[in-house]
Parts: sequence; structure tokens; C-alpha cells
Amino acid sequence: MSLWLAAGAVNGFLAVALGAFAAHGLKDRLDAQALGWVETGVQYQMFHTLALLAVAWLASREDVQGWSLQLAGWGFLAGCVLFSGLLYLMALTGTRGLGVVVPLGGLAFLAGWVGLLVTALRV
Repeated sequence: MSLWLAAGAVNGFLAVALGAFAAHGLKDRLDAQALGWVETGVQYQMFHTLALLAVAWLASREDVQGWSLQLAGWGFLAGCVLFSGLLYLMALTGTRGLGVVVPLGGLAFLAGWVGLLVTALRV
């Protein structure tokens, strides 16, 4: 099993499902700010789903391996959980205190992109 392909598939599924759920099931239940958080979470999750699929493709190549590619995958996955996941949780529960942790997800995304850059420079 390819961890990164599976992670990409799960994140893509969740992004589409949560986006549809927010658009159809939550639009009358959440205020504009909370809906905005869900929309932002879905956008970032879908962008990084594509990045995870790129990591999966690169990981399948024998000439592209190493710590930097793993950093990219784990950074993108952690960002999906911490950034998007916490935005969803804030929107659905109204717990504003989680907002202080959300930037850690953004840092994880950035670490993923740095990992991908280092991988590109090493190939």
C-alpha cells in the first residue's frame, strides 16, 4: 500500500464530502464566518490533496527517495489535519479557542512545500 496515495485519496474524499455537506446541509445552520472557515478548510485540503498525490507519484519512483520527500508528505498530511481539521471543528462546535492552534497547520503545510523543494533540488 502507498501511504501517500491512500492519504491523498482519503483527503480528497473528505474535502469533497465536507464541502458538499457545508454547502447543502450547513448553510442555514452556520453563520457566515463559520461557513467561511469550512470553505477555507476545504480549499486548503483539496490543494494539499493534490500535493499528497504528487508525493505518492514521486515516492513510487526509485530515483526519488529520502527524508525530504517524507517531510513533504507528513507536512501536507499534518497540515490537512491541523489546519483544515481544526477550521472544521471550530465551525461545527463554535470553539474559538482552537484558532490559536490552526497556524501550526499552516506551518506544517509550509514544511511540506520546503520538503518538496529540497526533493526537487536533490533529483
